[in-house]
Amino acid sequence: MKILDIALKDLTRSFRSTFALMFMFVVPLLVTGMFYFMFGGMGSSDAGGFNLPKTTIVIANLDQGSPAIAQGMATMTQGLSSGSLGELVVQILQSPDFASLLEVRLAPDAASARQAVDSQKAGVAIIIPADFSAAFADPQATSTLELYQDPTLTIGPGIVKSVLSQFMDGFSAIKIAVEVSMTQALAAGRPADAATAGAVIGQYTASLVQRGDPSAALLDVHAPAAKKESNNLMAQIIGPIMGGMMIFFAFFTGVSTAQSILREDEDGTLPRLFTTPTAQTTILGGKFLAVGLTVLVQVSVLLVVANLVFHIQWGAFVPVGLAALGIVACASSFGIFINSLLKSTRQGGVVFGGILTVTGMVGMMSIFTATVPNAAGLGAVSLLVPQGWAVRGLTLAMSGAAVSQAALNLLVLLVLSVVFFVIGVLRFQKRYA
Repeated sequence: MKILDIALKDLTRSFRSTFALMFMFVVPLLVTGMFYFMFGGMGSSDAGGFNLPKTTIVIANLDQGSPAIAQGMATMTQGLSSGSLGELVVQILQSPDFASLLEVRLAPDAASARQAVDSQKAGVAIIIPADFSAAFADPQATSTLELYQDPTLTIGPGIVKSVLSQFMDGFSAIKIAVEVSMTQALAAGRPADAATAGAVIGQYTASLVQRGDPSAALLDVHAPAAKKESNNLMAQIIGPIMGGMMIFFAFFTGVSTAQSILREDEDGTLPRLFTTPTAQTTILGGKFLAVGLTVLVQVSVLLVVANLVFHIQWGAFVPVGLAALGIVACASSFGIFINSLLKSTRQGGVVFGGILTVTGMVGMMSIFTATVPNAAGLGAVSLLVPQGWAVRGLTLAMSGAAVSQAALNLLVLLVLSVVFFVIGVLRFQKRYA
């Protein structure tokens, strides 16, 4: 068919142009590659991810214990061999749960612990006072853990402080229970001694034993759930940027390819074609078809290459196919529409530098404001241009949206495409009538 011959001729000419190939494939991949090398390693869930350095802790445990603590400790520390609260603190910090974050060492006295931090052999020193357990069992007494840290460090000492705070919060409830029980015992004329405190500690912590490891109830230690690959930084940043670049330059390709009609008109090739037995509608139809085929090749290649090179997951096949169809149809018809408004190719610079750049950036606004709080209104502005609907279709596919949502977005793009195409065709037919 003549319409296919004309389309293939224009398609071949487009792909012989180095400038066109640069804009269709190299520039979108190059821009995405820049972001990939900046954020790609952080987005990977494998090697190269962010790891917290180990914090070295030196503990000077001076705690001398307490009869009440000794009586209740066996129940409270199932699986731990602590004889005092100081020993319990040491064993908690030495547990395998903190092995990847903390390296615990012991010091014979407070001065040695502080000296280790001053000489930068440790990041944090913890000094447990001699009356730590005794103050816990005495409702009227108080005692304080000393945290001595390297002032140049922030993350490690913050972790240690958070762990100790949670640890002490758990024991505060037991101390309150001891205080209340001792007060009630004195009011009732019963003895309020170490044995009474130990019994309260044992009864209070017995419920913790029934629910599992008591130390876990006092200090909740767990690793964060592994994030899915689709939720990592790669999918959140690199994927949408590549999609936005593809759509941005697909519309450039649509306008640039359709501009061959004006170029051939100025060169005299198109008028000579109209003098041949080939119908004018066939000639224009072939050129319009070439625009669509060129954009189709561009979008298809970029989708595949981006997946292979940058490991971008575009989503399920059907939603991605619908999004790609909408991009091709809208970009092609928009190119025909824009060129039908131009009088000559000299006006193309205004189109490329002005209209396409502005509408393209507005269309990608939803990508750049996706992580900005209270920016939903700015994202909606992108739907004022056809590029915005194209970006929305691809974003829906990447987020795993239902086929019905993708189809509805495609319907909007097809309506816009029909409007652009009809106006463009009518104007070209009137121009060459």
